Amino acid sequence: MFKEKLQPFIGRHNEITELLSSPDIASDINRMTELSKEQSGLADLVEQAKKYIETADAIEENKELLNDAELGELAKEELLELEPLLPQLEADIKVLMLPKDKNDDKNIILELRAGAGGDESALFVADVFRMYSRYAEQAGWKIEIMSSSDGTAGGYKELIAQISGENVYAILKYEGGIHRVQRVPDTETQGRVHTSAITVAVIPEVDDVEVDIKPNEIKMDTYRSSGCGGQSVNTTDSAVRLTHLPTGIVAAIQDEKSQHKNKAKAMKVLKARVYEHMLQASLDESASQRKLQVGSGSRSEKIRTYNYPQNRLTDHRIGLTLYALDDIMSNGSLKLIFEPLMAHAKTESIKEAGL
Repeated sequence: MFKEKLQPFIGRHNEITELLSSPDIASDINRMTELSKEQSGLADLVEQAKKYIETADAIEENKELLNDAELGELAKEELLELEPLLPQLEADIKVLMLPKDKNDDKNIILELRAGAGGDESALFVADVFRMYSRYAEQAGWKIEIMSSSDGTAGGYKELIAQISGENVYAILKYEGGIHRVQRVPDTETQGRVHTSAITVAVIPEVDDVEVDIKPNEIKMDTYRSSGCGGQSVNTTDSAVRLTHLPTGIVAAIQDEKSQHKNKAKAMKVLKARVYEHMLQASLDESASQRKLQVGSGSRSEKIRTYNYPQNRLTDHRIGLTLYALDDIMSNGSLKLIFEPLMAHAKTESIKEAGL
């Protein structure tokens, strides 16, 4: 019975409330913080669980009164109001019961790279970054370009940005993979549609506790920037390349004139990439977790096609087709994609959890 599945959550919430009032916990700041966070995470679930139990009990009571000469009609009226509430409460609770992704509230490192298609691919990197930037503005997020490499005909061969704000990773985590574009390039005289692609990576930003990189595990190289950062850029070895020796993962930043600033940015990117490497390794070991992904979560997976002649966007993982490409690209109307993606992920997670 669904009601019985809720009792452990209510019991744990009550247990934490008692623990937080004990003198032993009050003197242990770390333990108190940990318990307070757990209690906060259970609060919505417990509130909905109590509503569900209260509603289910009221339904049972009214059913028993249906044959009562005096109260039967009143019981029937109450049942008409109460019974439709139960399925929605159950659906909401199932979502709240799902294990939380510990990275959901993190900021991210967004990496966009031109792939097949040459100049057209580099131009599409700029278009996709503008699309994400428009969405970020609407969401109240902050975007900072950390590193970029210009394309020969405009756009970017590579662009790395930090996006910070509320639930950034939770919303953007399904964007990683290959994004394919079909359109007529400006240089095309015959009007033929060309296909090119870019790679998107969405990496949660991490702190020193989550990824402990020791100084002796890092090799640092400095070199002169090749970018267009002003006259002084090319006169000093300000660009920094950091290599994480145990994994071979590299992060290179050259956009700042200061070597110190470039090193700080490179370290932030390196830590995020090492953390992503660790996450992917654990996902590869866990078949059940892989099922909870929308798609495989691999950078090499083709996740979406942007067809300009038909104003069509297709997300291949969930079979979603929208004829609103101009609105999505120009105005950042990504809710049209994000909401179905997140709904699909929740449905799959509920099935996997057997709720």
